[in-house]
Amino acid sequence: QSRLVESGGGLVQPGGSLRLSCAASGFSFHAMGWFRRAPGKEREGIACTTVFNSIQKYVESVKGRFTVSRDNANKTMYLQMNDLKPEDTGIYYCAATPWDYTQCLLQETQYNYWGQGTQVTVPG
Repeated sequence: QSRLVESGGGLVQPGGSLRLSCAASGFSFHAMGWFRRAPGKEREGIACTTVFNSIQKYVESVKGRFTVSRDNANKTMYLQMNDLKPEDTGIYYCAATPWDYTQCLLQETQYNYWGQGTQVTVPG
């Protein structure tokens, strides 16, 4: 069985921090990413990492504030979110693929396993 289990969402005041976790099981995933769906908007890729060579990408709006990391021993991917803003509010999803990618993409079509989503709320 292959699955992704997310945790770490919550309500944080502007300027605060959260760390999201995504625990993976089953396949040996080659790329993992984080996506979010803000209210009234389509789901957006915000960060990703390759597993083999740790190539990472970030959407411009989170560069310098969000950081992806991995704990390979525990098969867990993290998203450290600092200096949170109201526009960061949304449902955050982790995603993964066992397909052999050497670069990760901030596109849903690269990923075929998805977590259930976790809510992040930053009041305005």
